[in-house]
Amino acid sequence: MSVETITLGCRLNFAESETLKMSAAPGTVIVNSCAVTNEAVRQTRQAIRRARRDRPSARIIATGCAVQLDPQAFRAMPEVDEVRLRDFAAPAVTAGFRQRVRSFVAVQTGCDHRCTFCTIWQARGPSVTLPYPAVRDAVARELDLGAAEIVLTGVDITAVEGGLGRLCERLLADLPQLKRLRLSSLDSMEVDEALLALFAGEQRLMPHVHLSLQHGDDLILKRMKRRHLRADAVRLVQRLKKVRPDLTIGADLIAGFPTESEEAARNSLTLLDECDIVAAHIFPFSPRPNTPAARMPQLAPEVIKARSARLRAAAAERRGAWLNSLVGTLQPALIENGEKGHTDNFAPLFVAGSGRSHQGTVRITGRTADHLLGTFE
Repeated sequence: MSVETITLGCRLNFAESETLKMSAAPGTVIVNSCAVTNEAVRQTRQAIRRARRDRPSARIIATGCAVQLDPQAFRAMPEVDEVRLRDFAAPAVTAGFRQRVRSFVAVQTGCDHRCTFCTIWQARGPSVTLPYPAVRDAVARELDLGAAEIVLTGVDITAVEGGLGRLCERLLADLPQLKRLRLSSLDSMEVDEALLALFAGEQRLMPHVHLSLQHGDDLILKRMKRRHLRADAVRLVQRLKKVRPDLTIGADLIAGFPTESEEAARNSLTLLDECDIVAAHIFPFSPRPNTPAARMPQLAPEVIKARSARLRAAAAERRGAWLNSLVGTLQPALIENGEKGHTDNFAPLFVAGSGRSHQGTVRITGRTADHLLGTFE
């Protein structure tokens, strides 16, 4: 029997699942859990139960963030044969996770910050930078296996020792075969000058940045214990756009945080425009156990739901306008699977008749609700 991995949550989890899979015995199902929201924990339990129904004779191992935070609850599940906890003192060097022709390689894990809504620092321990030779070798291995694009991932990749900009410089210098380098979510307060310089002059660094902004109101940002204010986020985006005009912005935003007023909620709405956000991930606030935010005055569920829907609608409208603006332009792009892929600035794309790993310049001829349409020049 083969080893199966069921992974919930972030790309770091997917990369770690590949490492766990390498050392697992045949007939094992590894469920790698997520704890970012209550819904993620519920989905983890559901995945474990489904795995037992589908593989009744398998050995089921539960691991990951949700398991780390509440191991006894998962040990009590009759479907679970083993609970596996992380060793914070000796984090595994993770393999790459190949998604079509893009590969995610971990460079860091853990977090030293204490945002009031978050449990990830408890689940993953302090920030640890993975050794550069291991990261370099993992990237080289993924490229040798056919990956056309590498995405650096972690919990807080801007916290890597020596700076993220320097890490990217070294990888691009040491691996000339690395033609496309992309970054996962960044902390806006830790984007260093070396990284800004790379965006300005290195075309192999893809022009899309996803920022962990979380909110657009200064008071709420302080209550979240974020380390930036609204003006800091706006200023960073202005600097990024100045050095790389084709660069696009994505962001995480939480709607309905405790004590959020209507004015504060509107400040997140207007942040979409001020930061030119075209790829927003909107999360309705979910109180996590043993966090300061869970002890703050909570908003009514219907208010959280309504503000989340409003923010999503505004984000969708901005995204639609951005996709429309690309129709008629020429865009460098990579096809990842079948006829689907992304432009360099991360617009989803469909090119009829194209194949896996096809790269080049695409003339954008139209769009559907979710994708651009085009033809290779």
